[in-house]
Amino acid sequence: MSVKILVVDDQRNMRTTLALMLRDAGFEVDEASDGQRGSDLGAAEAYDLVITDLRIGKVSGIDVLRAVKKGHALSEVIVMTAYGTIESAVEAMRLGAHDYIQKPFTEQELLMKVDRALARRRLAGQVQLLTTEFKERYKFENIIGRSQAIRAVLGRIVRVAPTDATVLITGESGTGKELVAKAVHANSKRGDKVFVPVNCAAISETLLESELFGHARGSFTGAVTARKGLFEEADGGTFFLDEIAETTMQFQAKLLRLLEEKEVRRVGENVSVKVDVRIVAATNQDLKAAVTAKRFREDLYYRLNVARFVLPPLRERLEDIPALLEFFLEKYNRKHGKNAVLNDDVIEVLLNQRYPGNVREFENLIEQAVALAVGDRITTEDVLPPDAAMSIEAAGPSTLATAVANAEEIAISQALRGAGGNREKAAEALAISATTLWRKMTRLGIVE
Repeated sequence: MSVKILVVDDQRNMRTTLALMLRDAGFEVDEASDGQRGSDLGAAEAYDLVITDLRIGKVSGIDVLRAVKKGHALSEVIVMTAYGTIESAVEAMRLGAHDYIQKPFTEQELLMKVDRALARRRLAGQVQLLTTEFKERYKFENIIGRSQAIRAVLGRIVRVAPTDATVLITGESGTGKELVAKAVHANSKRGDKVFVPVNCAAISETLLESELFGHARGSFTGAVTARKGLFEEADGGTFFLDEIAETTMQFQAKLLRLLEEKEVRRVGENVSVKVDVRIVAATNQDLKAAVTAKRFREDLYYRLNVARFVLPPLRERLEDIPALLEFFLEKYNRKHGKNAVLNDDVIEVLLNQRYPGNVREFENLIEQAVALAVGDRITTEDVLPPDAAMSIEAAGPSTLATAVANAEEIAISQALRGAGGNREKAAEALAISATTLWRKMTRLGIVE
């Protein structure tokens, strides 16, 4: 998503020249020719940066600053001053402006101040993404993590949600695609309207088309009355189509018409009905490969891929495991009426597992551990995968430490074989650093 800047100046030549400089530098720029317009735009949209002249008529640059900061505290503001108005610039900075620039100024001077303001904007955004107040405001309570990957996802939600752009969310199963879709909806102008999730893979082809687009009376066996589809029922809201890659080419053609014409045609009818829904689609498959294989329409792919989210697998954000662990422990202790806590060696075991089912698998593992824990202590045995537990049982009496070491040795040996002896590739497959792998190999006596 590009950086958005608002320029407010009542002098047309100055405003257009400044806007041109910024556009040439790669920024998206809106212009306002007076203070009232600048205040309205700055309050309505979360600009990354607002550059405003101080003297712009009845509604001053200070008024613009107040309106921007009241509506969007993270938006940075630079005020432009003429000779003799430095005191006003200092007052603007006291009220929250990031900096001021005195006319006349060079392009290099302007861009340097813009870069500094945007760097502060990014930093402030990253800090606020971690606060409870911010998560509650943007309905992020269930999107857990402090990794750079998750910060990027949260920041993108804040930028994309207020628009009406179609959204495509990709990622492996269990990475939280529906949570992101709900957060996009909650922070959009449709947030007070209906959110309709549909799993395209869970409904047969014929039923899916009928359910979503509706049908006329007698259009198929059992259609004794005409019926509105879910798209019509969701008018004004957000429609989440999960597993979109599982749909047929016929269904995709009808969905494309909805996106292009904002209308649906019920099964068995020739008359179209106008609908206003925002489409958020998700898949765990490679849609580009599906397009190449002629299983997915290329034109629909580009229609869906307007605002793209790529959710990282859990193995690529292991630093989020402690936060996830704390969240799920509290959740399932409350659900099961327990007060379970972890033994000291449990986190290392959790960090060294693969989680092909991602966060969903991790959550299920923690719920099982809480529910099955003897007393209030969760041990490594409670969080080991079933196949590892069976291996321990088959091997006969053994200490838990020995069992864990055996499981690690097997996993490392398999990873090394799969990587052809390349330690860095093996470490990547195991989702640990090369240094950690070397230490484990040394401790376990594994020779490449």
